[in-house]
Amino acid sequence: MSNTNTALDVITYGEAMAMFVAAETGALAGVGQFTKRVAGADLNVAIGLSRLGFKVGWMSRVGNDSFGQYVRDTLTKEGIDQRCVTTDERYPTGFQLKSKNDDGSDPAIEYFRKGSAASHLSLADYVADYVLPARHLHLTGVAPAISASSCELAFHLAREMRAAGKTISFDPNLRPTLWPSRAAMVEGLNALAALADWVLPGIGEGEILTGYTQPDDIAKFYLDRGARGVIIKLGAEGAYFRTADDAAVIAGQPVAKVVDTVGAGDGFAVGVVSALLEGKTLPQAVARGNRIGALAIQVIGDSEGLPSRAELDALERADVPHIATAA
Repeated sequence: MSNTNTALDVITYGEAMAMFVAAETGALAGVGQFTKRVAGADLNVAIGLSRLGFKVGWMSRVGNDSFGQYVRDTLTKEGIDQRCVTTDERYPTGFQLKSKNDDGSDPAIEYFRKGSAASHLSLADYVADYVLPARHLHLTGVAPAISASSCELAFHLAREMRAAGKTISFDPNLRPTLWPSRAAMVEGLNALAALADWVLPGIGEGEILTGYTQPDDIAKFYLDRGARGVIIKLGAEGAYFRTADDAAVIAGQPVAKVVDTVGAGDGFAVGVVSALLEGKTLPQAVARGNRIGALAIQVIGDSEGLPSRAELDALERADVPHIATAA
């Protein structure tokens, strides 16, 4: 693996799947027509950051099959570096089915990912010359959940980047059904969060992981474990952030119609991480997270609503966020 001529801005890793979205409402068993897209929390973030002009590398494994080629074609289209994506001859690329809802509720999703190529990610996929020159590592809680060897890779990435003095963001992105137990999920993800600079849970996720119900208590839990800042997603209300010196609620963006809730948290992460890498303040970063998260839920698909740099610049010029000081 040769070095890039220009170091990557962001590294992330995980599993991408082909996703078949129902073209009609109703139970998945009765749906006859589907539209093919890509899915994967970390890949959504990679796509969003690449659209904003960042140089992004995504590490994974795909099968030697049409779904794997579809994932690679998507990476090429989105301008994402895929030199650390391995084609695994032994195992297939996973896929999922997603229902269509008209009422803004969460869709039903069925996964076909057990034994997938990406679930065999391990320390063997780590390439120091590729990872360590990057400025930032973004991790989600999905990739560590897909297998013990992938979890080991997540911790190795975090420890190596932390030792190299690089920044790390972590979105818990809970997938309880992928873990051996709830206790294992809580222990594993909190240990991973302790290696991150910026922790980005949803309010419900924070309650599950910390046992606390209030945003300030959830934030303090992670600040006490070494985080520089904690940003807690509050849904339509916006988001709360807390650091050692500051805390505030940043109001959410109004949305006329919620079309597809999946991908909102990934869009939020794109906004926060991009702004922090640009040197913006944490309130500005959270406001951008709210904005992109709101865009994501107004279209079908996990990454289709993520904006280009020109689109985001136009939206930011047109609006100034309201900041409410937290008690």
